[in-house]
Amino acid sequence: MNMDGSLKHQTKEERVADFLREGIISGQFPRGSKLKQAQIAEMIGTSITPVREAIKLLEAEGFVLGNSHRGAVVAPFDINATEEITDLRVTLESKLGLKALGRLTNRDLDALRKMQDEFEAASKAGDRDAVRAINYRFHETIYLAADLPQTLRFVRTLWARYPFDLINKLDHRIDRASQEHREMLNALITRDEAALLSSLRTHIRAGWDEFKASYTE
Repeated sequence: MNMDGSLKHQTKEERVADFLREGIISGQFPRGSKLKQAQIAEMIGTSITPVREAIKLLEAEGFVLGNSHRGAVVAPFDINATEEITDLRVTLESKLGLKALGRLTNRDLDALRKMQDEFEAASKAGDRDAVRAINYRFHETIYLAADLPQTLRFVRTLWARYPFDLINKLDHRIDRASQEHREMLNALITRDEAALLSSLRTHIRAGWDEFKASYTE
């Protein structure tokens, strides 16, 4: 997971929180599992304090549930709420994408190109965990550029309740997601608002629509 210099302007707890978000979305920290502070601190080479503060941030966002007996536990998702969550994701992430369109630097676009190459390689290798992690970093890079921190905070709350792991297991879903990311990237490079909105909305809705179809079969 990404703990490199690209996050150098974040505080320690924000960096740890980003690490944990990616880990939860990618499946490294499965739903319902306990987050062990000492183990996490050792994994990323930091003290317990920023880990503890990061877990508090994630609890506020909904990624983590606090329990005095079990400690911090990765939150489950509510499948019955996902339709509404998907609609909210489309609305808020479209806003972030449009705002980011004129703010992404050449360095940002180079980073997104590299992520897309990694995404396609992971897709071809069938590495579903890597795909989920790259998907998180791809969207996070775009949305951070929008510089709308409150909107991004709400989006992260929605991500915490979204069944990325189940959708990721659908046959050939990661291949389709790779192509959807390619279309988003092309729209960002050409600064094409209409194409970005279309590709972003398609990407967000497609996974859920495909999962619904398989879930009701």
